[in-house]
Amino acid sequence: MQNPIRVGVVGYGMAAKVMHLPFITTLKEYQLVSILERNRDDSKEKYPDAKIVRTIDEMVSDPSLDLVVITTPNDTHYSYTEKALMNGKHVVLEKPFTNTSAEAAGLIDISQKSGRILSVFHNRRYVADFLTMKRILGDRLLGTIVEYEGHFDRYRPELRVNAWREDNKPGSGIFYDLGSHLIDQALYFFGIPKTVTADIRLQRANTKIDDYFELWLDYGFTKIILKSSMLVREPGPRYMIHGTVGSFLKYGEDPQEALLKDGFLPNVPHWGEEPESQWGLLHTALDGKEVKEIYPSIAGNFGYYYQNLYKTIALGEPLLERPEHGFNTIRMIELALESSDRKATVECRGLYEVTPFVK
Repeated sequence: MQNPIRVGVVGYGMAAKVMHLPFITTLKEYQLVSILERNRDDSKEKYPDAKIVRTIDEMVSDPSLDLVVITTPNDTHYSYTEKALMNGKHVVLEKPFTNTSAEAAGLIDISQKSGRILSVFHNRRYVADFLTMKRILGDRLLGTIVEYEGHFDRYRPELRVNAWREDNKPGSGIFYDLGSHLIDQALYFFGIPKTVTADIRLQRANTKIDDYFELWLDYGFTKIILKSSMLVREPGPRYMIHGTVGSFLKYGEDPQEALLKDGFLPNVPHWGEEPESQWGLLHTALDGKEVKEIYPSIAGNFGYYYQNLYKTIALGEPLLERPEHGFNTIRMIELALESSDRKATVECRGLYEVTPFVK
């Protein structure tokens, strides 16, 4: 193996602690060098060998760094990424990519001119339910897909104090936060829809930002429904897929985030495996015979993202989570907001063409 990729992590909030550092520090392909904390030294306790820096300029000016991972609030994404790319660093940027598609297009242009890799951390491509659905769809076990419904629901009736996502400012709210996951998954599977119809609401008492959304993406024969709410105490199926010969229903949440929040590291046996009680139900017809069975889940692993990224940076293999994918997600968010504001169906325009997984 070549020398490990030397990494600086911008921010030491939940995203850095839970989603990035556990994988950067347990994969041999990477070496943690520095962490940006503006005012505190909290990271020293867990990562004593990492240098603490105070500003983005101090971090990106370090000639030893290969990769900068940006986990700070959305309104910093453009300026921090621009600085890192212009200083010759590859960049991993937390989702959502940027607050606007114009900013996203600007970063793509800077990345291309600088010759540096820019990738969006769409980690929900590496959870158990998504990987399992990918196998089922790839094997065409359901026939031609008629309807796909995805949920990302929570029960959080009280607003979180001092949480930037609860403030009424660009990029806050449940739609940018959780909607970006569901939209990226749908675009990965099915490509660019013809139209979007959206209903985005504020439901909790005293909320200043959206906490509910429902999207309908029209692909002609296929219809996609994406929903999220902060007021779902008893969740239904997380995913429902119906095709011309079968259906797949999936309950439950991928276990990785909960394990990471509890302090477990992703270098233990059986990482990301779901309990059998969360495996999905497959009801279809194979070779003319009806099949109704519990379908085993594939184990998820957010680390696949960083393993794939290493192959791109060090070995020149194609980048899987491309910045154009991040652009399309933000552009779809803009079109959905337009639809909800106008209470009308909106044509999907101004997006990069992508090859859908389901053909």
